[in-house]
Amino acid sequence: MADQSTVRANLETWQQRIDVSPFQRWLGLRVTEVDEGRMCVSLPWKEDLISNPNPPTVHGGILASVIDLLGLYSVLTTGSISIATVDLRVDYHRPAGPGDMTAEANIIKLGSKVSTAETKVFGGHGKLLASGRGVYLMAS
Repeated sequence: MADQSTVRANLETWQQRIDVSPFQRWLGLRVTEVDEGRMCVSLPWKEDLISNPNPPTVHGGILASVIDLLGLYSVLTTGSISIATVDLRVDYHRPAGPGDMTAEANIIKLGSKVSTAETKVFGGHGKLLASGRGVYLMAS
């Protein structure tokens, strides 16, 4: 079992990788857990995420982006290199209203040509907001 300083350093390393992207920085994704083949993040609420102001709900494209990004990062935690998303499926289960969100991704299949990951996005009280599956092209 890794000690706390190793876990913290690992979280900081992955956070730095996420923060390289201006879009990901704008989203405000914060890495909360990382294991091989798994990553969890928090996504803070901000009004910029709203698509429909009455009632205020997060744009579905934001949720799809989080599902895509986190699925990719779960693949990258294995040390593999993925170069593109080749398929993305998103299911919306309920409106994402005001409040912080969390997301978790797990690899379903790690392959030499393509890999598949599943991501779930949760709202307050652990309610499932959206889920999806991404297929990622692997570097040769």
